[in-house]
Amino acid sequence: MTTQILETPEVDLAYDVHGPLPTADGRPPLVMIGQPMDATGFTALASHFPDRTVVTYDPRGLGRSTRKDGRFDHAPATQAVDVHALVEALGSGPVELFASSGGAVTALALVAAHPDDVTVLVAHEPPLIPVLPDAQAAERARSGVREAYEAKGWGAGMAAFIVMTSWQGEFTDGYFARPAPDPASFGMPSEDDGLREDPLLSDRSWAVSSYRPDVGALAAARTRVVIAVGEESSGTFTGRTSVATAELLGQQATVFPSHHGGFLGGEFGYAGQPEAFAHKLREVLDEAG
Repeated sequence: MTTQILETPEVDLAYDVHGPLPTADGRPPLVMIGQPMDATGFTALASHFPDRTVVTYDPRGLGRSTRKDGRFDHAPATQAVDVHALVEALGSGPVELFASSGGAVTALALVAAHPDDVTVLVAHEPPLIPVLPDAQAAERARSGVREAYEAKGWGAGMAAFIVMTSWQGEFTDGYFARPAPDPASFGMPSEDDGLREDPLLSDRSWAVSSYRPDVGALAAARTRVVIAVGEESSGTFTGRTSVATAELLGQQATVFPSHHGGFLGGEFGYAGQPEAFAHKLREVLDEAG
């Protein structure tokens, strides 16, 4: 693995190349992106592609990538500019792209703006509120996470986030009537560290979950777009957004093993099934390529 820094006027982007460039097998590089997760989250998944050149990166302002634009928000269009610059820097032409969570939103924005950058996109569980029938209620639930975080800190905010993202079905009156969750019940600290900069729990990434896909641009692109959903995510927030996004694009969501972090190997204490996940990803890429 080699680590590179791509310097642009607004950010110094850190990215890792696992394998040779140009690629040894003649296939495009396989780029893996997340948001707000950085490259460390793809360690397990990348290890299951020893025959491929895999590229991972830290999004703007996260991990090792240093912002120079004076901003703190995270927006799909901005992140898409960065990924486009990364693809150009690789110098290998169009890439295959696996993108998860907020990274899947970035990827949809990238394909809409730069359709020649990607041959195949597997967009795994994009958390897109506007595609939901209960979008207004989902926005209210998202606001509740931020309010808990602002009031009591990281533990309270993360407990609220877990409850929101594991809730089954639409956000009904029953959801909003429940008591605030106890952080300790999720193994979270009750103490307030005083910080309010978390990109997941603050409003800094609201542009990600508020993004509305450009269906026309995606349909016109030559990129093969596959919307993926974890088998354990059925009925949850990101499970529902995945199914709805797929329907917007005239397809059914492709079911992958495990949950929202199904490709994780325990890097964050939330292990999935990375070997099975990688097998399914390889199968989908081969079919779509």
